[in-house]
Amino acid sequence: MCASKKGISTRQIQRMLNCSMKTAWFLGHRIRLAMDPGSSTPIGGLGKIVEADETALTNSPKTKRGAGRKKPYAAVLSLVDRSGPIRSVVLDHRGVRPHIWELLHKDSRLMTDQARHYKNMLPVGQHEAVDHSKYEWVKGDAHTNTLEGFFSIFKRGMVGIYQHVDKKHLPRYLAEFDFRQNNRAKLGINDARRSEIALEGMKGKRLTYETTAAI
Repeated sequence: MCASKKGISTRQIQRMLNCSMKTAWFLGHRIRLAMDPGSSTPIGGLGKIVEADETALTNSPKTKRGAGRKKPYAAVLSLVDRSGPIRSVVLDHRGVRPHIWELLHKDSRLMTDQARHYKNMLPVGQHEAVDHSKYEWVKGDAHTNTLEGFFSIFKRGMVGIYQHVDKKHLPRYLAEFDFRQNNRAKLGINDARRSEIALEGMKGKRLTYETTAAI
């Protein structure tokens, strides 16, 4: 599960382990749960730059059907400390702001686009934005390009590998892609160490098939 940037499908797990599809699907979810850091420590801090952006998810072209096939089924918010970790959440009825206030260290320099929900982001230490509607992608050191790159990898994995994920399971897939980004080879972390980190993340977590199927 740790080797590919885009993810490994249930079918691939089944072939590797020579097990049933039900077992492979459940095992995949247990590994993703282990990859979830389960940490409420805020992203960023004094003197640190944090990017925030959101993206909408739609079904794979292989699974789209009907007149409403282009309608997004979920929205994701991600925050990344340019000198540290990334953290992603599925947006709920509360919208963007409450999640940012929960995840962001208040002394951070926040970089966003000009979307309305990012206006007046106090009590954030400093807030800078680029205007994508005016084709402004970088202004000084203000940009969201780090997250644009992450979203590109995330969406290629979701569409190309998993094709469609039910919204109720999406947080675990987000944990997987955050884990891959936070423990990538560029940071000097190899497959063996990634596996160790994932195994350490299993402590104190329990997931049963009945729980997974019923969520």
